[in-house]
Amino acid sequence: MQIKYISGSPIPPASPLRKLVGLVVTVAVLALALMFSAVLLVVIVILGTLGWAWLWWKTRELRKRLREASQQGVMPGAKASNDEVFEGEVIRVVDPKEEK
Repeated sequence: MQIKYISGSPIPPASPLRKLVGLVVTVAVLALALMFSAVLLVVIVILGTLGWAWLWWKTRELRKRLREASQQGVMPGAKASNDEVFEGEVIRVVDPKEEK
């Protein structure tokens, strides 16, 4: 199948007025897109700030308890040890007969 190229285009060339209208419409669409993207960015920043503030508010009691525990030097509810320290070295002796 062959596609034949017809040099005479059925669409007449655009007039200067048509080109001007196309340019104005293109600029208007780009301006609207920029405006909506700026608004969307502001909405995302506001939602992120609100989410951070909510999380900060919900964890304030935990932060308070951790701050108090660090000042006391011990975690609340932790039992004190009986001061026994297990320290030392372990040397493992392997019998070559048992290795197999």
